[in-house]
Amino acid sequence: MAMATSSSTFIASFNTSPYLFPCRSRFLEPEFVAHGPHRGLGGGARPIFLRKWNIVSASSNALNAVSPASLVFDEDNDPMPIVLIDQDSDSFATIVEVSFGDRLGALIDTMRALKDLGLDVAKGTVSTEGPVKKTKFYLTRLDSGRKVEDPDLLESIRLTIINNLLKYHPESSQLLAMGEAFGIQPPEKKLDIDIATHVHVRADGPKRSLLCLETADRPGLLVEVIKILADINIEVESAEIDTEGLVAKDKFHVSYGGAALNSSLSQVLVNCLRYYLRRPETDVDSY
Repeated sequence: MAMATSSSTFIASFNTSPYLFPCRSRFLEPEFVAHGPHRGLGGGARPIFLRKWNIVSASSNALNAVSPASLVFDEDNDPMPIVLIDQDSDSFATIVEVSFGDRLGALIDTMRALKDLGLDVAKGTVSTEGPVKKTKFYLTRLDSGRKVEDPDLLESIRLTIINNLLKYHPESSQLLAMGEAFGIQPPEKKLDIDIATHVHVRADGPKRSLLCLETADRPGLLVEVIKILADINIEVESAEIDTEGLVAKDKFHVSYGGAALNSSLSQVLVNCLRYYLRRPETDVDSY
């Protein structure tokens, strides 16, 4: 049986061009959207969405009006929150895809938060595949118009989007590793780092290799992995950074001296990453 799919496109400019935003919150499911000129998302301007004869604003007060006591967590039925950062598919933009079942909302606030990082949301798409709604952003740096290559900024993008998920969809708190530090309720399950960690390197042509990494997610993970690669002089050409609930599933196209990694260097890389990812974290208070 073919899965029903649908998609739409929105243009998100923070200058003066028209915009078209699809909107969906946990409380209302719009059947169509209004569009028109605007002058940015700051100041007193507020984008307006229409649902038949109702007018709904992207107010954080309405989206955040959920008390912790009223949340009902159902691990078997709650969808998996996923944040995917794709550096491969587009030569000129960093693609970010966010999904959380059919609950994903607060798009305006997410784009504002990305703009605060010095990014331009050039365009985006919203697609529905069965019960899953996916929102895709195409990001470039405001200062250069180029895609994001700085690992610190990529990690900031990831954490900013996850923070917005926790804020506007607090029911995702127990499903995200970041819920431990920033969420309303921490995850009940704890991943065994030894079991959850998998590191593999395989050939991906004569000039590069593919590093596949899967481990328990935590803040700063991407930056630390990039630092380990730099320490052994391995260059990262592109990456796909996938956060799926409690797990980080990342892929890096890497090379050494303009060529693919040989078997010895691949083993060194695997050993270094396994050591770092599996080592127990030391409590600062113990010093």
